[in-house]
Formats: sequence, C-alpha cells, structure tokens
Amino acid sequence: MEVTSIFVPAIVVLIFGWIAFRHRRTKQEIAAKSIEPEALYELLKLKQVKLYDVRQPLDFLANPVIIQGAIRIAPKEIPERTMSFARDQDSVIYCTGGDDDTTKMVLGKARALQFTRVKILKGGLDAWNAKGYPVEPYTESFHLDTAI
Repeated sequence: MEVTSIFVPAIVVLIFGWIAFRHRRTKQEIAAKSIEPEALYELLKLKQVKLYDVRQPLDFLANPVIIQGAIRIAPKEIPERTMSFARDQDSVIYCTGGDDDTTKMVLGKARALQFTRVKILKGGLDAWNAKGYPVEPYTESFHLDTAI
C-alpha cells in the first residue's frame, strides 16, 4: 500500500511533466519557424519565397480570399500536392490565425515530408489582413471535405 501511494503520484507527475515539456517544445518550434507579416510582405515583393494557404476548407469557405501570390493547398492534400516540390525551397505557410491546430498539424507534415526551410506566418491571414496587406478573391472550386 505504501509503495502504491508513492508510485502512482510519481507517475502522474512524470506524465504531466512530459506533456508540459512537449507543449513547450512545440510552442518554441512554432516561434522559431514563424515570420512576421511585415517580413513576409518584403520577401513577396522581392519574389524570394513561395507562399501556401493551408487553411481548412470550412475556414476557407468563411473567408474565400487568398494572399496575392499564394497557392492554395488543403491540409489533406499536402503529401500528394508537394511531392515534386524542392525540399529546401524557402516557403511560408499560413492558416487563419497562425496559432491553431491546423498550423501545428501542417508544420508536422512539412517536417515529416522533410521540408527544411518552411516558416509559418505569425498570426496567419488575420494578422496579414490587420496590416492591410493585399489579398485577392479566391475563385477556384474546392471540396469541403474536412478530413485531415
């Protein structure tokens, strides 16, 4: 009984510690791989980066605009659509707000697909719009399949 009263709380502390460590590490990775809207705007003017809109279909339906020069890739289609992409090209991906689960998922996919020079637009499309930077209507058809 005495061993259990020490062992179980110790395991619980270890589990919560591991979860906190992983969460902190993910936040640090996202921060290290983020780019501010102002910096992206300058890179786009110089045509020094590829830009990809990776918002979920329902988010895209709610706000069907795209940053000028961006290519739309649904998160579900990333592995197939990026097969021919150079793994070391300078790229920026953006979602709606930049700090959501889609961003984390897409960054994980990019890492798994061995993309080495991918940044995330800090604050996503919301931050871009807040700065008044150009967007354009997105008129191509897309599927509302929300599977990831």
